[in-house]
Amino acid sequence: MKRLSASILLLSVAAIAAAAPAVARDAGKAREMVAVAPQYDTTHVYVAPDDVDKFVSSFLATFGGQSTKQVVATVTPTPSSTTSQLLQTPVGTVSLFGFKTPVPYPFGTERNGYLVSDINVAVKAARAAGADVIVTTFPDPIGRDAVIQWPGGVNMQIYWHTTKPNYAAFEKIPENRVYVSADRADAFVRSFLTFSRGRVVSQTAKAPGIEIGKTGQTYKRLRIESAFGKMVVLVTDGQLPYPYGRETTGYEVADLDATLAKAKSAGAAVLVEPYTTEGRSAAIVQFPGGYIAEIHPTPAKHAARADQQPLERALK
Repeated sequence: MKRLSASILLLSVAAIAAAAPAVARDAGKAREMVAVAPQYDTTHVYVAPDDVDKFVSSFLATFGGQSTKQVVATVTPTPSSTTSQLLQTPVGTVSLFGFKTPVPYPFGTERNGYLVSDINVAVKAARAAGADVIVTTFPDPIGRDAVIQWPGGVNMQIYWHTTKPNYAAFEKIPENRVYVSADRADAFVRSFLTFSRGRVVSQTAKAPGIEIGKTGQTYKRLRIESAFGKMVVLVTDGQLPYPYGRETTGYEVADLDATLAKAKSAGAAVLVEPYTTEGRSAAIVQFPGGYIAEIHPTPAKHAARADQQPLERALK
């Protein structure tokens, strides 16, 4: 019996040893850098079909750049039809959709799309970092996609192209603007930093409330940078005046006044007039079709800067 038990033990140890390299490879893959570059981060914009051309004209007149050829395609895993095109500007890219059919759930709730180097590895890494995969991987006309949700209810699409794209680098990297509650802010930041392998470049527990339409109050703000690009995390009580919370992207420009003049001439409305706080000016505009965006000039500095700040400090 002792001899048999010893044999079983040896077999078990051998099996574990044989499996260990595979487990290690899987864990290593989950930790791989899946981000490609900021110019492959696209803001998803949904407008009514009748507003597509008006939006394109206004957005490009404001920021410059060009549009890819408009196509009609199915970009969801269930039956649907939409016009689709990419608006590429020096300060940010928009994936524009004008659905001719009802939009299948949960599409339309994802704020942006991140290109990843390997969709399977990225999905595994997102799950390992604490994200929910709310739409499992599916094919689209030019690659594969999935939709993930981070703690706090932040939806993003990740995508991979069959043919590797080659986009020019941005002159100014846009800023993803993420609003989360105090209850889920730490979980969101921890999960996203783990996935993106990014870092907190600044944080303040008492950012000026005017930045979210609450003059005289304060809120917590963190700025994150990664190979995906820039992100600002705005931790609020959710009691936000319109249009705060509706803007998902902030565009950095060389001259705010000149850009706003172009926007207004091209049919956009200024919802929040320019204001300045902590050395940074900003305004919020609405383009034809309803898309709302923040616009700011190149900031002189980040408030409460803390380069390569440890995650533990950022979550306090």
